Amino acid sequence: MDPKWSNTRCRRILLIGFTLYVALVTKHASAIDIHADSEVIVQNGTTGILRCTFKTSEVVSSTTSVTWTFQSSQPDNQLSKAPYVIYYFSNGKGFPGQDEFKDRVQFIGDINKRDVSIQLSPAQFSDNGTFFCDVKNPPDVKGTPARTELRVVLKESLPQNNTAMIVGIVCAALFVLVLVAVAACLVMRMLHNRHDYEGCTSLESVSSQVPQPRKKVESGREGSRCTSPSGPLQGPVIYAQLDHSGSKNSFHKMEPVVYADIRKN
Repeated sequence: MDPKWSNTRCRRILLIGFTLYVALVTKHASAIDIHADSEVIVQNGTTGILRCTFKTSEVVSSTTSVTWTFQSSQPDNQLSKAPYVIYYFSNGKGFPGQDEFKDRVQFIGDINKRDVSIQLSPAQFSDNGTFFCDVKNPPDVKGTPARTELRVVLKESLPQNNTAMIVGIVCAALFVLVLVAVAACLVMRMLHNRHDYEGCTSLESVSSQVPQPRKKVESGREGSRCTSPSGPLQGPVIYAQLDHSGSKNSFHKMEPVVYADIRKN
């Protein structure tokens, strides 16, 4: 066997093995995804919260680290030239950076929940600038730091909250709809009552115009009494009160009225 051929074969095997190892390590180490608010507006002298979360395919462990840096937007500030570390978190402990933020930065996140947010208390005008949030979770070490623009303003410059105005408009619209519904019901009821009243009035007018039937029997009798000479005539009715006491002076005891009908043939 040729020694040169053996050496060449060994080199090829080593090169292939190294290439597979690099490919395996590169595939295993994926990029970490970091998110933060693009802009935060805070009133001067109050607490400002800078939120930052991340997504990783690896289990969070003690090797996970968080780095917050700051670069001022004010040209006369010493921190405007390059980002400076203001907070570092690793092995479950936090380490404040610059003295300007040392007593004002507090870690409020939960790294097990992929939350690495911090707060500034109190916020100052010198905090105007850009804050960068960077997370490393080996082997997920590749990722672009998230950035947040912080604006510290006076109370008069804070954006107005339109939530209360929207709620008021919605309530007013609902109230107007209720009033319209009630008014419509009242109008419909009035029209219905007027229709019933007009119906009764028309019926009464029609019934009043219908001639009343005449009493044919009585009219016939009266006609026969007046015009028929041959018919029997009814005499007058005689009212008599009889005294049965036998005394001439006794006139108080009397029978009830006796009706006599004397017909003249």
